[in-house]
Amino acid sequence: MTVLSMRRHRKRKLKAEINVVPYIDVMLVLLVIFMVTAPLLTLGVDVDLPQSNAKSVNAKEDPIVVSVYPDGTYALAVKAGKNETVTSQSLEARVRAIVSQNKDASIFVAAQGEGKYQDVMNVMELLQRANVKKIGLMSDPKQGNRK
Repeated sequence: MTVLSMRRHRKRKLKAEINVVPYIDVMLVLLVIFMVTAPLLTLGVDVDLPQSNAKSVNAKEDPIVVSVYPDGTYALAVKAGKNETVTSQSLEARVRAIVSQNKDASIFVAAQGEGKYQDVMNVMELLQRANVKKIGLMSDPKQGNRK
């Protein structure tokens, strides 16, 4: 056998193996991508709204506070510390009367963190119907460095 015939013989022999190393690399890259992006696809986030580091409001007179309780009842405090339990209809009527006398009256909504967000939104809608131009949300200062 000559050198030339040996080269031909080697050329004709094909390998029947599949090199899987590149496929393993691609699979590992895809796995890392899915592991990184999966936690970012969450649709809901737990939020504790009543705490914030917002600055306090300096007012010349006592603010008007509408309190929303977790059971869905409302209270109105025209003077500081004197909460009166009211229904939604009487709340709207009383706030409308207050706003008619003082167009720049600002009203604050106070709600506990355990309450329903829907109840807070209902009160804000009620205050808008009563022609309130300035609505504020009350919160407690954060305790420590909690986020």
